[in-house]
Amino acid sequence: MKVYGVVEAKTREAIERCDFDNLPNKGKPLDLSDWLKTPEHLRMSHSILKNAGYSPSEVNAKKEMAGLRAMIEQESDQGRKQRLLKQLDALEVTNAIRMEKLRK
Repeated sequence: MKVYGVVEAKTREAIERCDFDNLPNKGKPLDLSDWLKTPEHLRMSHSILKNAGYSPSEVNAKKEMAGLRAMIEQESDQGRKQRLLKQLDALEVTNAIRMEKLRK
């Protein structure tokens, strides 16, 4: 209980100092779409990691897949393009398996 009193006091002090007046998106509704897409049992850990500057492996995989797709579109050498496509396919399969495990 003592911790909550300290937190409340610090919050009141911050409000009095107007620390919360210039927050980004102030007065706008929160966008919870990503939160709701995340499996319930992973939401809190993903939020903590995100706030700490880390991304879940699924996010990193999606970024890597997007990068590969961009490289494939720009590639003119068919041999290199085929290697990139195989790499993309393997990454997509690995990511699909990982996502299926998370759903269970």
